Amino acid sequence: MRDKVMDRVHDPVWWNDLIQVAKTVLAGVIAWVIAAVVLDLPQPFLAPWSALLVVHATVYRTFSRGLQQIVATVTAVLLAAGVGQLLGLNTAALALLLTVALLVGRFRWYGAEALTVATTSMIVLTTGYHDDTLLISRLLDTGIGIAVGLVVNLLVWPPLRRRTAEAAMERLDADLGQLLVDISEGIVEGRASKDVDAWGERARDILVDIGRAWANVRQVEESARLNPRRSARLVREPDQWHATLRRLEQAVAETHSLVRTLGSQEDHMQVWGEAFGRPWTEMLRDAGLAASSADPRAHLDVRARLVDFNEDLRTTERSEEWPIYGALIINLRNIIDAMDVVAETKYAGRAPLPTQPD
Repeated sequence: MRDKVMDRVHDPVWWNDLIQVAKTVLAGVIAWVIAAVVLDLPQPFLAPWSALLVVHATVYRTFSRGLQQIVATVTAVLLAAGVGQLLGLNTAALALLLTVALLVGRFRWYGAEALTVATTSMIVLTTGYHDDTLLISRLLDTGIGIAVGLVVNLLVWPPLRRRTAEAAMERLDADLGQLLVDISEGIVEGRASKDVDAWGERARDILVDIGRAWANVRQVEESARLNPRRSARLVREPDQWHATLRRLEQAVAETHSLVRTLGSQEDHMQVWGEAFGRPWTEMLRDAGLAASSADPRAHLDVRARLVDFNEDLRTTERSEEWPIYGALIINLRNIIDAMDVVAETKYAGRAPLPTQPD
């Protein structure tokens, strides 16, 4: 239990989620107090509702969605007032209003607020379309909620999510490194024919995780827009992260190719001999350990050994397995080259401690 608690305390994703929940609650409560207590509006429920909807994961999205929500709410009030004045409050009026509101909401500009047009217009029609004061109150409620949500998200620890992206990438090279180590151990222990499918599945899983890391990086770029924090300038164009993820994708692709080669040659492994099998497998293991520890010097050491090994093999080995040797050597060389760049670049400008979420 203590380990689980400490993992949570040092998890930047958990801290970001916790802060986001606290900010959303704060925005909703402040919006309600302003609308219900300070201004004494007749039906102030739209204020906290709007505040909850507008506090998003990034400041930029809060502004963009806030503007969309304002337009959607004004549209909904006008539609409800028009249909109510024309047909009154009855089944036909409700059917017409929902149809028009849903069609209007399909315009691309409304974005994720498409359903807001329909729901808000329905509420306005059923709770008081004929009272101009009430209609203005609803617009004021919504404006208060949106304004409070914007201010809270802008001033109360505006999210940057840099540590979230770094934590996601941190796990990738460790997972890939462990996979390389497991492959080397499986070859030594004679389990390659049994484990090759599982290795390929693990490589595909890492590729899926890289896709999630790309999504995190894009969110970091968005979170830096309109963000007043000084550190936001450092991640508006995270070129190093882009390079890291592209190299990781290359390394995973080479690993998958290596696994497929091993799978197609399982009957030939027994004739590899000491000249190729043992040195190559040891270098595969060491490349995995270097990837797990993100050690550029270890990568360079394995790279130099692989170059010497290739030269020695070309002058001494005369095996029919040379095409397979060459394929596996190239796969390993490309993995080392890719992960060497990852180890050199991924931690440049390291973020604050995990207990200082951003």
